[in-house]
Amino acid sequence: MELKIRLCVVLLSLGLALTDYVRANEKPDDMEMDVENAEDDMQEDDEEQRPPPSLSAPTVTYKAPEPMGEHYFAHSFDEGTLHGWVLSQAKKDGIDEEIAKYDGKWEVEEMQDTKLPGDKGLVLKSRAKHHAISGLLLRPFIFETKSLIVQYEVNFQTGIDCGGAYVKLLSQTDDLNLEQFVDKTPYTIMFGPDKCGEDYKLHFIFRHKNPKTGELEEKHAKKPDADLRTYYTDKKTHLYTLVLNPDNTFEIMIDQAVVNSGNLLNDMTPPINPPAEIEDPDDHKPEDWDEKPKIQDPDAVKPEDWDEDAPAKIPDEDAVKPDGWLDDEPEYIGDPDAIEMDEWEAPQIPNPACESAPGCGTWERSMIDNPNYKGKWKPPMIDNPNYQGVWKPRKIPNPDFFEDLHPFRMTSFSAVGLELWSMSSDIFFDNFFITSDRSVADRWASDGWGLKKAAEGAAEEPGLVSQMISAAEERPWLWIVYVLTVALPLVLFIVFCCTGKKSSASADAEYKKTDTAQPDIKDDAEEEEKPEEEEAKDEEDEKKSDEDSTGEESAENGQKEQHKSNEKSDDDILRRSPRNRKPRKD
Repeated sequence: MELKIRLCVVLLSLGLALTDYVRANEKPDDMEMDVENAEDDMQEDDEEQRPPPSLSAPTVTYKAPEPMGEHYFAHSFDEGTLHGWVLSQAKKDGIDEEIAKYDGKWEVEEMQDTKLPGDKGLVLKSRAKHHAISGLLLRPFIFETKSLIVQYEVNFQTGIDCGGAYVKLLSQTDDLNLEQFVDKTPYTIMFGPDKCGEDYKLHFIFRHKNPKTGELEEKHAKKPDADLRTYYTDKKTHLYTLVLNPDNTFEIMIDQAVVNSGNLLNDMTPPINPPAEIEDPDDHKPEDWDEKPKIQDPDAVKPEDWDEDAPAKIPDEDAVKPDGWLDDEPEYIGDPDAIEMDEWEAPQIPNPACESAPGCGTWERSMIDNPNYKGKWKPPMIDNPNYQGVWKPRKIPNPDFFEDLHPFRMTSFSAVGLELWSMSSDIFFDNFFITSDRSVADRWASDGWGLKKAAEGAAEEPGLVSQMISAAEERPWLWIVYVLTVALPLVLFIVFCCTGKKSSASADAEYKKTDTAQPDIKDDAEEEEKPEEEEAKDEEDEKKSDEDSTGEESAENGQKEQHKSNEKSDDDILRRSPRNRKPRKD
C-alpha cells in the first residue's frame, strides 16, 4: 500500500513539473498581443465614452450599424428594401434561352434561424438560376495612395453544394449599365467564397492592364493554406475581408483572421510581369547534335565462350521419378456418371486412381536454371566522348516584355455587384462595406458582424467538454493537464481497486465448499496469526492444571489430570480442524 501511494505521488509530481515546464516555454507572443489589444480596447472605450453593447444577450433588438468615417459603400438592408440596388434584366449569351435570363429571385429578410430579431440581409432565393444584382458606390474608388478594404458577410443557411458567393467590383466605364449587368461586364476585382464538389475556394482575382498593349488579363492569388471547409458547412455567418495596400501587399481575412496574404508582384498567377527573355521560336536543333550521355563501347568484342543459344532452363539431371508413379494412368478421365447425349463428350474429372499415387501420366524431369546461360551479348556502355548535353533553344529578348512595379494602380471601379449561379438557395448576404480606412472597417464589423457572432455563440451555450476542447486547440499544452487531472487519477483508482492481496476468507470458503477431510497442518504464518485470546486461555489452563495436581490425592489427581488432558487434546483437535478455523485478521 505504501508503495502505491509513493508511486501516485511521484507520477503527480512529474506531471505537474512537466506542465509547468511546457507553460514556461510557451511563446508569450499571444499573451503580449492580448495585452496590447486589451490596452487598445481600453483606450478606444475611453475615447468613445460609451458602454459597449451587451454581446451576451442574443435576444436584444438588433441595431443596424452606422458607417462612421470615410467610406465608398455601406449597406445593411435593415430597411427591408432593395433601395440602392438594381436587378439585372439582361440575358446571358451562349446558353439555352430557358436558362439565359437573370431571373433568380432576391429577397430582403431575416435569417431562417436568426438570433437577432430585426437583422435583415439580402438572400439569394432560387436554385439553378442566374442571379445578378448591383449597386453604385457613393463615388468611384481610384487606386492611388489609399488602401482598399472590401468586406461583407455570408451565411450558407442550407449549406452549399455548387455555387459562389463572391462580389465583383465593376470597372468605371462610360457605358456601365447596371440593368445589363452580366458575366461579361468589365470588373476590376472579384473576391469571395466559391465551392463546387470538394473544391473549396476563396477567390481574389484582379484584371491587370498590359501597359504595352492595353489588354486586360486575369491574375489569380495563390490558394490559401488554411482549411476552408468549416466556413462552408457550419451554417454560421462569416465576415470576408480583402485588404489591398499601395505597396502591392494584400491580405485576405475570414472573421478578421488572416487566411492568405502576399504581394501582387510575387504571389499572382500568371505573374504580373513577363520574363525579360524568351526562347527563340526560330531556333532549331542541329542534326548532328549528340544528346546521348552513354554509348556502346565500339572496341568491345564478344568472348569466344559466350553461348547465346544456351537455354535459360534445363532439365534437372538429379531428379528421380517417385515410387508408385502411374505412367499408364491418365491424369483426367471422362466422368462416368455424366448423362450421354448426341454428339456428346463426357466432361473431364480427376482420375480417382491418381489420388493415392504420387502422380499419373508421363513423368518429366523438373526444370532448373541453366548455370551456363548468359543471354544475348551486348557491348558495355561507356561515356560518350561527343556528348553535347540536352539541346535548348537560345534566349532572345522578349518583345512583349514590360515591367509594372505598381500593379496596385488598377482600373478604378464605381459599382459593386453579385453575379452568381448556385445549386443551393437561401444564401444570406449582409453588411457590404468598402472603405480606405482600416479602423472604420473594423468599427463597422464590430457593430454588425461582431454582434451577430456574439449572439450566435451565446445561443449555442457550449458545454464544459466543448469549452475544454476549444481551449486545448488554442493551447495544446492543456492536453497534458487534462491527462494528469482526469486520466491519471482514473488509472490509479483502477489499480487500487483491482489489485492487492486476496482475503483469507476466500480460502476458508473454499474449504467450506467440501466435506472431505483436510490435514490438520498449520503453517508458520497461521501460527503467527493465532489470536491472542486463545494463547492467554491456554496459559491459564496450564497454570490451573499445575495447582490442582499438587492439592489433590494421587488417585483423584491422576483421574482429573487424565480427564483434563483428554479435554485439552479434544480442544486442540477442534482448534486445528479447518472447519473451526477462524478467519485470519489482516
